[in-house]
Amino acid sequence: MSSTGQDSTTTRHRRSRHNPQSPLHDSSVTSKRNTKKGAVPRSSPNLAEVKKKGKMKKLSQAVEDDLIIGFQELDVNPEAKIAVGTGLVFDEQLNEFHCLWDDSFPERPERLHAIKEQLMQEGLLDRCVSFQARFAEKEELMLVHSLEFIDLMETTQYMNEGELRVLADTYDSVYLHPNSYTCACLASGSVLRLVDAVLGAEIRNGMAIVRPPGHHAQHSLMDGYCMFNHVAVAARYAQKKHRIQRVLIVDWDVHHGQGTQFTFDQDPSVLYFSIHRYEQGRFWPHLKASNWSTTGFGQGQGYTINVPWNEFQPQLVLVAAGFDALQGDPKGEMAATPAGFAQLTHLLMGLAGGKLILSLEGGYNLHSLAEGVSASLHILLGDPCPMLESPGAPCPSAQASISCTLEALEPFWQILVRPAETPEEDSVEDGVQEIEEEGPWVPSVLPILTWPLAQARTGLVYDQRMMNHCNVWDSHHPETPQRILRIMRHLEELGLAGRCVTLPVRPATEAELLTCHSAEYVERLRATEKMKTRELHREGANFDSIYICPSTFTCAQLATGAVCCLVEAVLSGEVLNGVAVVRPPGHHAEQDAACGFCFFNSVAVAARHAQAISGRTMRILIVDWDIHHGNGTQHIFEDDPSVLYVSLHRFDRGTFFPMGDEGASSQVGRAAGTGFTVNVAWNGPRVGDAEYLAAWHRLVLPIAYEFNPELVLVSAGFDAARGDPLGGCQVSPEGYAHLTHLLMGLANGRIILVLEGGYNLTSISESMAACTHALLGDLPPQLPLLRPPQSGALASITETIQVHHRYWRSLRVTKVEDKEGLSSSKSVTKKVPQQANPGLAKGMTMPKEKVLEVDMRKATSALPAEESTDQTKPEAANVTLTPDQSSETATRRAALDKAPSEETVEEAPVHQATSEAATGAVVMHPTTSEEAEGGAELIQTPQASYTENQFPAASPVLGATALLSPSQLTGDPGTLELGGEALETLEPQALEEESLLGEAAGGQDVADLKLTQRFQDLAEINQGILYAVTPLPWCPHLVAVRPIPAASLDVTQPCEDCGTCQENWVCLSCYQVYCSRYINAHMVRHHEASGHPLVLSYVDLSTWCYPCQAYVHHQDLLDVKNITHQKKFGEDMPHPH
Repeated sequence: MSSTGQDSTTTRHRRSRHNPQSPLHDSSVTSKRNTKKGAVPRSSPNLAEVKKKGKMKKLSQAVEDDLIIGFQELDVNPEAKIAVGTGLVFDEQLNEFHCLWDDSFPERPERLHAIKEQLMQEGLLDRCVSFQARFAEKEELMLVHSLEFIDLMETTQYMNEGELRVLADTYDSVYLHPNSYTCACLASGSVLRLVDAVLGAEIRNGMAIVRPPGHHAQHSLMDGYCMFNHVAVAARYAQKKHRIQRVLIVDWDVHHGQGTQFTFDQDPSVLYFSIHRYEQGRFWPHLKASNWSTTGFGQGQGYTINVPWNEFQPQLVLVAAGFDALQGDPKGEMAATPAGFAQLTHLLMGLAGGKLILSLEGGYNLHSLAEGVSASLHILLGDPCPMLESPGAPCPSAQASISCTLEALEPFWQILVRPAETPEEDSVEDGVQEIEEEGPWVPSVLPILTWPLAQARTGLVYDQRMMNHCNVWDSHHPETPQRILRIMRHLEELGLAGRCVTLPVRPATEAELLTCHSAEYVERLRATEKMKTRELHREGANFDSIYICPSTFTCAQLATGAVCCLVEAVLSGEVLNGVAVVRPPGHHAEQDAACGFCFFNSVAVAARHAQAISGRTMRILIVDWDIHHGNGTQHIFEDDPSVLYVSLHRFDRGTFFPMGDEGASSQVGRAAGTGFTVNVAWNGPRVGDAEYLAAWHRLVLPIAYEFNPELVLVSAGFDAARGDPLGGCQVSPEGYAHLTHLLMGLANGRIILVLEGGYNLTSISESMAACTHALLGDLPPQLPLLRPPQSGALASITETIQVHHRYWRSLRVTKVEDKEGLSSSKSVTKKVPQQANPGLAKGMTMPKEKVLEVDMRKATSALPAEESTDQTKPEAANVTLTPDQSSETATRRAALDKAPSEETVEEAPVHQATSEAATGAVVMHPTTSEEAEGGAELIQTPQASYTENQFPAASPVLGATALLSPSQLTGDPGTLELGGEALETLEPQALEEESLLGEAAGGQDVADLKLTQRFQDLAEINQGILYAVTPLPWCPHLVAVRPIPAASLDVTQPCEDCGTCQENWVCLSCYQVYCSRYINAHMVRHHEASGHPLVLSYVDLSTWCYPCQAYVHHQDLLDVKNITHQKKFGEDMPHPH
């Protein structure tokens, strides 16, 4: 809650090693920390006063003015734009079909009857906004399906039972009824109706309870009870009609939605994420494409993936909501609970501004299906999440699947950087061991769900008397009374205070204080009420970074008592959650010492009070996101396993307040509390939303769900917020809202936020307001496009995971030796198949009793690969492309999508990790997303197309493609031979260590420069090489491009930092002009400070994306490029396409 030395921008002299002029003090009355924040006599008051006024003027004017502008852009209070209500489509017409020849067929009308009965019983139907189902038009269905297929399905309306059965038997797991086509059209149309309503702001989310299901249906193929793919059609419809650019599809049906995956596996605008049962291909639909190693193809590679919530930033979330993974389902035979699906729904509601639509898919136990639908609908309606029953940690086989998926996706998503393997990890071969250990499936009894009911949603405690605590010697002390006043005023201005239940407050009793503090310390503070000013000053100097006034004891007692009152209201059910706007803060306060502006540890006392009134050792989670480590809270609970303390703070290797090693990741508690103290120690400034969300998803939430708390207390300091003078970090109000929303899934929604630090009045007001919005049930606003987390921050998270994985099973990574296929993050040896296999028809599937051996649905490679790790190098594999190998032959070759079996296919292995593999290209070590999308490539081109005059004069750039004649191209992942000259590629580790942020005006990183130089060295010897830029046709950061300013552009404008006119770039978000990295790198610094992703070169009109590490050329950039061309050359671009 405090900061010293170079980290502080406050104006008082401090006793610390950074201020040698500070008077010495008696070490016997201070803590072991070698810094203090107490005021000291000034030897030159006039000079100090001048410094104080200057600094405060700079803070209050420059910093806060910038913040206000930024917050206006954030639109934290979009009250007029917030859509409310949950839409529901439930139409009895959808029950007018069934299997004519098998009454026991699991996909039957009783499914919807059971759901309706459950929803009526719980009163959910009346709480929803009802929508009538509508028919999907043929043109809408054709967004995904072929016209021939649609016409064939339409003819089923006129077939008799025999004809329907004959046609159905040509597909896998399908029946047909004369009304099947009508109902399938109604089902697709129902989802489209909800898309219109959600994106038109009629409602905020919705659920389509429809049948038949859809996610197995393919372009021209019925499959697995499905005729039309409702979710796929809805995604394309949203993109076409509503101009949505990014759609996330989550498929939690126990069966893989291969139809949806095949529709989008080459499309980077749709992120498909499926959790399903696979069992090495033994579970239906028996496709190797259902395995973790399939990550998409072409431009869509990496977009058939698992769990990177906040890197894709979807604008709409569609859920293929199958409930056949629930306990008791005869098809899934899994152990999920309705509460688990409620949690998944809650997590997804934090994305896309809450624009979430669930479309019913499978689920064949009528009772569990109804419970699952009801649980998800409760969450859509804003009800709190039910607690999970002893969730524990994932089973070993699930951990193995997750580990494999993460490994396969690491090249495409920077958020998925994982800790190194550790000796404690288990090695599992193909996951068979776990499957064999599992006994026969026995239907389970679902736990009875209880939905917490509260008279009101959010309680609020505040008392203006807490402003009486002040620094009588320094009116500019950062812990000012105005902090809580400004927060309350802002809550009132936004109407949030009126939506909360204001609770009366009282001072903490002595018994409550003594649960965490010694009697001697309480009496020592009480005695300050009668001290004179000089005595107060002397007493404050006895503690670390403390000031005391006559009202301090009363205010500290009132702040602690207010939090206890809020705990009572939450545990009694009077309110669901709460926010405490209190001061002085508390998390630094020790059992017998004040510290860092803190006197009584309010959160710690509240935790003990909760356990006392519950009459048992209630499990309590304390999350401390103040930028300073809560040393007092940690010490109070370090031996107590009933309280899990998680702190995220600046550590700076022990030099950031409160100094020392107390906040290090190695501090894990002691005795019975070992493992229940978790420290994420940031070692530098500028940590922001990306880093905190990464910590939440990878560390905080897994541990929290495994702990399964009954109450969550948050030490909500906002000094990690953007603009705070002490923290130096960059968390946004939206970021805090998302952190709060994610924690609300725990403890039945019983969560209390208690104000700790935060010293920029604008920042703390906006941040607390954003958190209060979330507590009230308002969905968190959509985050701006996030930069990748800093490598240092990821290292801190990884360090904590490595320390704690021995205590928490949810943090363990299972090492899997998988013989089926290899992760795309590995270096591989590739050979191009000689020819395609024309023997199978597109989309053909085998009966589900037999594992598929060949799947010809796709013309892209999915063959097993030969592995090459850093320790073992493969033998050189020659890639020879003859001139008569047409690109069509290369790109349309058949994919052998083979599920595991003892049979082998005698084909040359091909690595499926890059789209270039389909065209005969060789990509060298595509170990990161930057290299996969913008790295140097070797691509076949007719030899006759090269001439000596075509060589570029300048060096090629990132994204350059080296075009080689077929006779010149042989190689392996380590070496390429060009006309007899060996060209060694860089090792992945070297690429990672030496890579710089590829940037404008050349845009090369070190690895690319080395590779480029080696190509150039061969240019004089081999005249068959030509370099060309290959920009991305689309990137997810195009939404950051702002309209061109009214003042237009000035291509002669110098760099705003250094004044140079050489190689300048313009930022396409703020339109500021800076020089390239090869001049003074001011555009790089601008990106790092602002996070603005896209910049345009005034030299050659190229556009660079920092997060994608590649050039981009897209329709959305043509206007600014054309205007720049006009300003530079006096005419329009000759080829704007």
